Order: sequence, then structure tokens, then C-alpha cells
Amino acid sequence: MTSRGALCGWVLARAHARGSGLAAEVSGHLERSDRMADAMVGYANGYADQVGRDYEQFVAACRSGRLEARTDAGMAGDFRA
Repeated sequence: MTSRGALCGWVLARAHARGSGLAAEVSGHLERSDRMADAMVGYANGYADQVGRDYEQFVAACRSGRLEARTDAGMAGDFRA
């Protein structure tokens, strides 16, 4: 997961650098230091862990009846104008 996250961060940073018009400056900064990539990977891993905990709480709430679990079809009426 860590190497895949690092690769995704690297690709995303390159894409954003090209879009900003500062590709050379951002690319140069990223090649000199892994701090940005490490920070992004750390954030992504922490976020993934949090999403897992949130989902566990969601499932527990649905199973206990504290939260009503509904299908997409069951919720469709809530979004009709």
C-alpha cells in the first residue's frame, strides 16, 4: 500500500504541477525531497484507516437499528422534486 500510495502521490503532484504552469518549479522541489510525498502517503494511510473505522460504526448502527439502512430505490423518492 505504501509504495502504491507513493506512486499515486507522485503522479498526482506531477499532474497538478503541469496544470498550474509551474511544472519545472514544482518538479524540481519534489525531486529534491521526499518530504511532500511522505506527508501525502501518511495522510492517505491515516484517512484510509479512518474510513475503515467510520464504516464499522455505520454497519453497527444499521445492524442495531439506530440507523435505517435503505436501498437506492428506497431513497429515490427523497430526491424527487
